[in-house]
Amino acid sequence: MVIEDNDNLTITEKNGQVFLFTKKDGFSLKKFEEYIRKYPRFKITSFTALKKALSTKSTEPQEIGNWLDLIEIDISADYMEVLLTINESPTYIQDNIIEVQTHIHKLLEEHNIKFGKKTLDILSLKTGKPFIIAQGKSPQKGENAHVSYLEQAEKKPVINEDGKADYFDMNFIKEIEEGSWLGEKVPAKEGIDGINVYGEYVPASPGDDVQLKYDAKSAYEIEEDGKIVLRSKTKGVIGEVNGVLSVLKHLIVDGDVGIETGNLKFDGSIQVKGTVMAGYSVIASGDISIEGKEGVNSAELIKSAEGDVFIKGGIFGRGITKVEAHNNIYIKHANECTLQAKEQVHIGFYALGATIFAHEIILDDRKGKIIGGKAVAVNSITTAFSGNSMERKTELVVQGIDRKILTENAKTLAEKMVKLQEEATKLNYQIYQLGELKDNMTTQQNGIYEKTKQKYNLLQQDVKETDREIQRILKLLRSNVEYYVNVTKEANPGTIIQIGNKSSFLTTTTKGKFKLENGELNV
Repeated sequence: MVIEDNDNLTITEKNGQVFLFTKKDGFSLKKFEEYIRKYPRFKITSFTALKKALSTKSTEPQEIGNWLDLIEIDISADYMEVLLTINESPTYIQDNIIEVQTHIHKLLEEHNIKFGKKTLDILSLKTGKPFIIAQGKSPQKGENAHVSYLEQAEKKPVINEDGKADYFDMNFIKEIEEGSWLGEKVPAKEGIDGINVYGEYVPASPGDDVQLKYDAKSAYEIEEDGKIVLRSKTKGVIGEVNGVLSVLKHLIVDGDVGIETGNLKFDGSIQVKGTVMAGYSVIASGDISIEGKEGVNSAELIKSAEGDVFIKGGIFGRGITKVEAHNNIYIKHANECTLQAKEQVHIGFYALGATIFAHEIILDDRKGKIIGGKAVAVNSITTAFSGNSMERKTELVVQGIDRKILTENAKTLAEKMVKLQEEATKLNYQIYQLGELKDNMTTQQNGIYEKTKQKYNLLQQDVKETDREIQRILKLLRSNVEYYVNVTKEANPGTIIQIGNKSSFLTTTTKGKFKLENGELNV
């Protein structure tokens, strides 16, 4: 097919290839661009060949490009979209509209396009610009599973403005009955299938599943009304151990811990509705709540291995009482006692001559007082007043963290964890082997069997404690916090403020948020 023939050149097409034959030397490239614009279906594929052909008179035709189809169809890889491109001028399309329409219809049939065809205004099409002629219906992913849990007791101190009622009136422990609703999962839903341009169904993905997290020893799943419902196996208190919802054993002492009860040690939560008498101890794996209005007077030890401690009436420790919590301590006031928590210590009214260790130490920023003693925090200390007008020595220390030491500690603990797990695996295998022979064991063999199980259980406890400490260190390493001592009302002379290894002994009354600035303490 001859595309162009004049005194200067001849442009022809054969099998979709375009050839140029020049009749004179030195035909300009700029002038040749007129032919490119004149014929939209003409596409140059080799400018090098074109320049060479234009520079000298031809002896034979030179291949310089391609002759595009009148209409091109492009189907996406996922078969969800068909693009149509017309490679002719608007004038050509207008003059040959029936031919173009027929060609489009024929192409769609040849490519077996059955679904999603769009109405096409041919005269509005632009030369060489793709247009969506057919579009499939995309599949819709199903709705994800949704999980909800019974809310645990709100363990945040509330201080009454009138000062007459209890300073800490907290619903610290939430009791539940056997079979109580603990949570539920609405299962993931199926998606809506799509359909591609060939009319074929495209399967949709179901929503993502979410697992209910709970302690299988104290809770179970059951299907109810199309939902997976979580219910309690036993009566107890709702709690969380290592991030997993649990129903903990719950011991209620209606009166005081003293002569009638003796020292208490319990694997679960303890709720003491009275007080803890002088010289007595309460130790629990879960939360401890001591609710007597008169508080605790000269008790020896109150310790929660895995939870929080709440003492509604405060402590008169006389230098004897020690309170330890794996998580938080909530207390009305602290007199001459030691408080130690891995997370926060909340004191509603005052600390007098107390020694306090925690990640954060928080007193009410309007009324709270730390007078005498020593408060040591990793991150921050907040109080309204420190010291007193008698210039009583009061130490407020924020240590910060040594990332290098913590990293080494985490590495050491990780190595310990590997060894513990290896030993646990061996013991578990021994228990399995001995268990196979249990019905025919001698008294001595049965004793070995029981001792092995005890050793395994103690080892598992060690594994849990080690993992908990690793997670605590990793949480510290991930945190990016500001270390400070915040005295909002009055820091009296005699107060020592220390951040890291920088300290200052106050000789005048001041207040403010004290921290390191450019390596120095801003006191």
